[in-house]
Amino acid sequence: MSIAYLNGEYLPLDQARISPLDRGFLFGDGIYEYIPSYDGKLVGFSLHIERLKRGLDSLKIDLPWSLEQWREIFDELIKRNGAGNQSLYLHISRGADTKRDHAYPKGIKPTVFILVSKIDPPQIADPELAHTFKVSSKQDLRWDRCHIKSTALLGNVMHKQSSVEDGCDEALLYNEKEEITEGASSNIVVVKDGKMATPLLDHHVLPGITRYILFDIVGKYSKRLFEERVVTLAEARDADEIWVTASSKDLVPVVELDGKPLGDGKPGPVWQEVMALYSEHRFDY
Repeated sequence: MSIAYLNGEYLPLDQARISPLDRGFLFGDGIYEYIPSYDGKLVGFSLHIERLKRGLDSLKIDLPWSLEQWREIFDELIKRNGAGNQSLYLHISRGADTKRDHAYPKGIKPTVFILVSKIDPPQIADPELAHTFKVSSKQDLRWDRCHIKSTALLGNVMHKQSSVEDGCDEALLYNEKEEITEGASSNIVVVKDGKMATPLLDHHVLPGITRYILFDIVGKYSKRLFEERVVTLAEARDADEIWVTASSKDLVPVVELDGKPLGDGKPGPVWQEVMALYSEHRFDY
């Protein structure tokens, strides 16, 4: 049983309890982050906390904890759970009121919960050992504020379930103009003729931490072109490679889209090259 954190206490997960009037439970009124840790080293920790603060500000949840405060809690959780390869899921809701009311209540304290789980070792740049995905394309039917990493994920959950029912691992979402937005739980990169592209950030795209780190690493250590721009569904279907990126996934090569093999149906050479760079520099952030 892992040791969790709940409102100032470190305790076994099965002893963690919240009120049924907690607004995270009633309304999905909260923010979350997922941060991987490999052998006790966190990936993109400060970037995750910066995004967390932006999300809290967007929802007007008052929790002015410093980066150092968060780091102390995370380090303690890693230690108490035996280090190794772990994910730390941080969930902050507005807290529990005395009644159910849609409007933001005053004078309540946020609920802070962190769940620690064991995860697999990080992906490496080996096509023979790569974890690969099959994806199916879906029109994006979620709300218009997907840039906020809200715990209200029903739209994402429904898209994910639809892809699972297709026999796939992820959904590739597109808008009414057939422009790619993101995955149900990931960002998307397409590769054509050795050039990489990822959709522009807007209210329909979460500013992913892995996406940010990857873009920065390629800019610093590779001569390949990596653009942020409009990416169409037609481009995705004609791509040489597609990658799914997320803190929980690293860079996952897509080998099948809508039931058809992508390229030769194997992880591509650009993925192998960039994955090697990402593996080398992931802990720089």
